[in-house]
Amino acid sequence: MDAISDAAAVGAPALVALADTPAGPVPAALLAALPAAAPAAEGDATASPGASPAPPAPPAPPTGVDEDDAVVVPAQARPAGSGRPTEPAQRCPRPVVTELRLSAFGPHRSAVHPLGPLTLFAGPSGSGKSQALAAYEALAGLGSGATLEEAFPDPRARIPDRAVPDAQRRRGFRLGCTVDGPAGPVRLDLAVQAEPTLRIVGERLSQGGQILLATALRDPGRRSVQAAWLTGGAVGVTRAPLPDDRLGTALLPLRVAGSTAGQRQVLAAAEQVVVALRAVFPCDPRPDRMRAAVAPGEGRLLGDCANLADVLRRTRSECGTRHALLAEAARTGCAGSVAGLDVRAPAGGGPVEAVLDRGPGRPATELARLGAGELRFLALALVLLTGPGVLAMDPAAELLSARQALTVLADDFDRGLDGRQSAELLRLALLSCGRGHIRLVAAVGEGTAAAARDLPGVAMVDLRA
Repeated sequence: MDAISDAAAVGAPALVALADTPAGPVPAALLAALPAAAPAAEGDATASPGASPAPPAPPAPPTGVDEDDAVVVPAQARPAGSGRPTEPAQRCPRPVVTELRLSAFGPHRSAVHPLGPLTLFAGPSGSGKSQALAAYEALAGLGSGATLEEAFPDPRARIPDRAVPDAQRRRGFRLGCTVDGPAGPVRLDLAVQAEPTLRIVGERLSQGGQILLATALRDPGRRSVQAAWLTGGAVGVTRAPLPDDRLGTALLPLRVAGSTAGQRQVLAAAEQVVVALRAVFPCDPRPDRMRAAVAPGEGRLLGDCANLADVLRRTRSECGTRHALLAEAARTGCAGSVAGLDVRAPAGGGPVEAVLDRGPGRPATELARLGAGELRFLALALVLLTGPGVLAMDPAAELLSARQALTVLADDFDRGLDGRQSAELLRLALLSCGRGHIRLVAAVGEGTAAAARDLPGVAMVDLRA
């Protein structure tokens, strides 16, 4: 049984008592640490977020959970005598999100989307492409320390279609992800109440068939959840309240000392999830904001790329190789002849303006005069060719950048682009993602999807309304 009740798919989210689940049996001490509550009334399709149904008697199979939503236990974590191979699984050198689960989120129900180095979401309007990327972005924000209100500015838009409120008029949604890395695959599952009050009502962190952290809403009148995490040693489990508006996994490194083997396992799993979620850059270039000259700054690209000219000033002086690659891409993505990319910066420190160098004897073209598609193309090409140091993001400072993988989220990736520009961006994405330090998750139109379906290295997620 999933830690987050499948009943929430049509109504308010509820945390199910953690018993024998596809994720593995929960230690008795950890199960005892969670609040007990009376089961929902018979026939109630929307269990209360503050209540936990009684666990089913093992070995009865769980109900209400799709088989595809179960955890696949790594070989090294499987019990002896299971008849399965015991060779250690190959581990990712960098923490990355390898699976996005939308159990009950917008139009998505029991959806499991594997994510590769280059993943494109495609489908008709209304099929949930933007909702999937919004879920990923929200998880990234929570992993970076954002509150629920910051991660979900419009939580009602994330409530599943046709969701029915319970007797207390509560509705919500469920989502999660799997993060692979040096510690092995780690699952994070989250249940959020959106109405009438935005709050986390359940969270589970698990690895290799073992629950490492579980939280539940015990008292709806308090702005906290009861948390229990694995300690090991003589204590076994640590219990403490956590705020109901922040991700408990992101708070664990501040709460766990790491003095026992169990604590170290919890820390390694939590830190791997946090590192992967923090290394995310949502990018939506806005041509209307990119045309004006900008004041010189630190040269870190914003999510809307409004300061593109200032970033080009920096790459021209500090990243000659990448700047040359960007200029080469501009020859394909911009109309007319392009000899290079240049920047006009007044000696007195006034606004910076970027231009296309048209070659000897020809006047340069200000970026303000370029079409919307050309500006979006240049901005996205810059993002794919650069790294966290040139982007306005806050990756984990405690880990070397060489051990992190930047993930770019781009909704409407090909908006305003022609076929030539889209093809060039796909080429750049394949080159950059093939090196392992950059990943791309994007939503695209049918034209780009059709061109990318047969490309080796592109993982397509086809959604249907």
